[in-house]
Order: sequence, then structure tokens, then C-alpha cells
Amino acid sequence: MQKRSVTKFFMGLLVLTACSAWAAAPSNYPSRPLRIVSGAAGGGTDFVARVVADGLAATLGQAVVVDNRASGVLQGELVATAAPDGYTLLVSSGNLWIAKFMEKVPYDAAKDFQPITQAAISPYVMVVYPGVAAKTVGEFVALAKAKPGELNYASLGVGSSNHLAAELFKSLAGVNLVRISYKSAAASTIDLVSGQVQVSFLSVTSAGANVKSGRLRALAVTSAQPSALFPGLPTVGANVKGYENAAVTGVFAPAKTSPAIIARVRQAIVNYLNTPAVREKLFVAGVEPVGDTPEQFAAMIKADMAKWQKVIQDAGIRAE
Repeated sequence: MQKRSVTKFFMGLLVLTACSAWAAAPSNYPSRPLRIVSGAAGGGTDFVARVVADGLAATLGQAVVVDNRASGVLQGELVATAAPDGYTLLVSSGNLWIAKFMEKVPYDAAKDFQPITQAAISPYVMVVYPGVAAKTVGEFVALAKAKPGELNYASLGVGSSNHLAAELFKSLAGVNLVRISYKSAAASTIDLVSGQVQVSFLSVTSAGANVKSGRLRALAVTSAQPSALFPGLPTVGANVKGYENAAVTGVFAPAKTSPAIIARVRQAIVNYLNTPAVREKLFVAGVEPVGDTPEQFAAMIKADMAKWQKVIQDAGIRAE
């Protein structure tokens, strides 16, 4: 049933795009301020949302307000039930479309949202305590296989980015690592740098200072290709076939929003993301701009849902 829903969503997007040649946006759009619903203030998703808001305001000539909501489920519900008129948008991460595999959500990610563009992406960095006898991913896999159940990985809450990253690694590498859960990133970092836990998957910004100081050792980035955000590191996938994982931040509208409005909003965002000053601002914050098409973004979501559904089900992950 889930596979059919994803396929229906993807095919519906193609039909929507095909209609864009004749569907016209209202001549006065936008005639009032826009609202972007996004994550908690100060977080990575909020940062990208504010960059997107700046770009839309500068291009469309209307104020754009960022409405911060700590709950990802609430963010999705607010936009899924909003009028499809182009005045309410959502800037969200991958949790939007994979949350349903871990908990009941009041929306259907496969049919209640219209992808506009993938705005930004950032890999994670696989780091280990320097005392671990592994300087490469290959050596770490060999060590983990030699000591099944003896190496611990640090994770925040159930379904958090480093929880899922580690479970994907375990599945593809065929190793047994033990999850140690923390209530805060600060607490997990303390145990990482003291060797209480041996490995974790951190954001570029979280890993940077500790790797530079020598308190942690970076083994690889999780993206499909080496990243300029962390130069010199190979990919996890170079040693663990099929491993690819990154923080994705995308822009959505409610389903049934006019294709012409989608096209106009997307073009404003993409043009802004591609300006040198904005690209540099994102890069400094540890993210890279993307700006793909609705079709490309939908295809990425479809593949991502299939990947994480298997990982989550195999690992028995359920929201607390």
C-alpha cells in the first residue's frame, strides 16, 4: 500500500508538471505576505527557511514570515491543511516523508504536499574517538566485525539523524554496534571525546571543531561524492557499498497548488540560492545549495522513502 502511495504521488507530480504550460498563476500573485512553516528557531532547517524567505521577499516583493514550530508533525499538519493558494509554504527535512514509518502522522506525505525544490543538502561526518584502532571506514568495519556488540555509537532521540545514519551503516556493513542514547548533543559529545562511546555521525558543523582540535577523528563523509564542506575525506560508500545519507532541506506547498505558482516560487528560490553571496553564506553554515526541479525532488523523495522504510522496519524503530 505504501509503495502504491509513493508511485501515485510521483505520477501525480508528472501530471501536475505537464499541466504547467496552460495553468496560469493569478495575475496579482502574490498580493499579500507569505508564510513559511519550518522547524524550531535556531536550527539548521530554520536557517535554510530564512534564506529561502529572504530570496522570496526580494524577488516577489512581499514580506515572508517564518513560522517556527518545534514539532515536525505539527509543521506538516499545518501545511497539509492550508489553502493551496501559494501563501503557505513548508521548509522541512527528510523527517517529513519518513516519519510515518515510525509513528502515526495526521497527513500523507505522498499526496498532501507538492514538492517545489530541494533547497540545500549537507552530509554527515562519521567520527570516532581517537583511541579507536581504525583510521579508515574499512578498518572500522573490520574492527567491528572482530568485536561484535563491543563498540557503541552515540545517538540522540529515536529516529534522529545520527540514529538512522548508524542503523543504515550497520545494515549495509553487516556489523553489530550498540546504540547509546543521549538527551542532548552536548552530552553525547562529552562521551565521544572521552571514549565512553566510540563512533557517531555528526553534522559538518558539529564535527568540525572537535576534529580540528584532535578530540575526534573523522573517517568519512556520508554523501555519495566527497564534499567540499569537509575536504580531504573519502565517502563512507567507498568502503560500504550503497551507503549514502545526507541532511536534505526542501520546500513544499500544499497539494493542488497551481503549477504556475509552483514554478514562480521555485524560480525565485533557485535564482537566489545561486547568487555567490548566498552560496557562500550557506557554505559557511555547513550546507550546499541544490535548487533542483519538482520532478527531481519527487524522485529523490521516492527513493529515500523506500530506503528508510526498510532500515526502520528491519531495526524495529518506533517513535518514543
